Amino acid sequence: MNDCYFCKQNIKEVDFKEVDLLKKFITGLGKIRSRKKTGLCKYHQRRIAQAIKRARNLGLLSPTEK
Repeated sequence: MNDCYFCKQNIKEVDFKEVDLLKKFITGLGKIRSRKKTGLCKYHQRRIAQAIKRARNLGLLSPTEK
C-alpha cells in the first residue's frame, strides 16, 4: 500500500525552492497538512515539513501562504 506521491514518482529529494509543490501540502491558514491528508509516507512527510519550514525562513513562503 504505497500511496505516497514522491515514492510513485521516484523522487528522492524534496527541494525547498519548489514553492508551487510545497503549496499543495499547506492548508489555507498556512499549516502543514497531516500525513493522513497528504497520503505521504513517513519519510517524505518529514522532508516536506522540513522543506516548508526552510522556505518560510528564507521568505519564499509566507507563514500564512494560501
